[in-house]
Amino acid sequence: MRRGRAAAARGLARVTGEALGPYQSAVVRIGFAGTWLFFLLREYPHRHELYGPDGPWSWELARRLVGSNHAFTVLLWSDSALWFETVYLAAVLASALLVLGWRTRATSVVFMVGVLSLQNRSVFMGDGGDNVIHLMAIYLVLTRCAQVWSLDARRARLRGSASTGAAGPVLWGVLGAVLVYGAVTGRFGLGWAAAFTALWVVAAVWWMAERSPGAGRSEGAGRSEGRALLDVLANMVHNAGMLVIMAEVCLIYATAGWYKVQGSRWQDGTALYYPLGLDYFSPWPGLSGLLASSGTVVMLLTYGTVVLQVAFPFTVFHRRIKNVLLGVMMLEHAGIAVLLGLPFFSLAMIAADAVFLPTAFLVGAGAVVGRLRLRLRLRLRGRPVALPAPAAALPGPAGDADPEPEPDPAAAAGPR
Repeated sequence: MRRGRAAAARGLARVTGEALGPYQSAVVRIGFAGTWLFFLLREYPHRHELYGPDGPWSWELARRLVGSNHAFTVLLWSDSALWFETVYLAAVLASALLVLGWRTRATSVVFMVGVLSLQNRSVFMGDGGDNVIHLMAIYLVLTRCAQVWSLDARRARLRGSASTGAAGPVLWGVLGAVLVYGAVTGRFGLGWAAAFTALWVVAAVWWMAERSPGAGRSEGAGRSEGRALLDVLANMVHNAGMLVIMAEVCLIYATAGWYKVQGSRWQDGTALYYPLGLDYFSPWPGLSGLLASSGTVVMLLTYGTVVLQVAFPFTVFHRRIKNVLLGVMMLEHAGIAVLLGLPFFSLAMIAADAVFLPTAFLVGAGAVVGRLRLRLRLRLRGRPVALPAPAAALPGPAGDADPEPEPDPAAAAGPR
């Protein structure tokens, strides 16, 4: 009994005392924001046909649908081309800033608004990956996803807080003005108005707590009690958000696998054969034809897909098996991107899978990227490329090349 109570106490202390999975949340942030950014940039020449005034799903049809399902989109505030261009460019900018991890509390909200606005404007534009991005854009708002590999983390490390400077208050002031306008004119639904108001109020309270006496100190009597309470609440919300993301990924694979089990084409092992024969899903006809010509390969890939998707949710608590299946599933999504021509669907699913990647792997990958970045920086400056010591041991700018160590909750409390 005592051991159980002690374990529960340790678990509660960890859940409330730190934001778990800092590297996992960072890679999910970069993965989804980067996927949406690449999609928006690739479709920029076709943006008017996809989500704008020239699309087959007209503004009036979108307005009637949103009126019935109460979905959120700011694109229906006006049918002018200028408003559409403003929203589209804001979505591109928010995606880029979220990848970099700049003012993540605010940019994650703008990113979510951009995703929901564009996707709910034209509900029939997407390949399945848009549904995943739609959900994860909402969940990312709840997480402290900029603890590492972000400009916020770098600012917190150099200045002691990620909330320093005038950019944050100015950005939240602009968002507050938009919120007031939408609420007064009735363009927000009651639920969305309440949600955005709560986010704005929390950001304001956090900003004031950052500037209270003792806010920048480490744990102890000198630290602001309000700041400590906000840290606990933020950690709990972050950890709950990460748990929801993991549960969502498991649910996606479980439902997809069990639906496939019920399909006759998946049962007889021929399901993969049919999309390989469609022009729309054959960017490389020769490769698709070669694969489809082997009945054994088609059968193995078809059954293997079902087995992987059904089995994965049951292996998440077994580290070795989970890691093996995770690698195979990421390779499968890479194959889907090449064979079926669905790169953004595959990138979205790989970003979702990344929440289960081991911390040691992510830290090692970050160290490799950091050393490559340092080599590139030295080469551009005309200095010798050979590194006498690991990047983390070098003085000055080289220290920023490797990923940050596990952040101290007090020092990294600023970024989300």
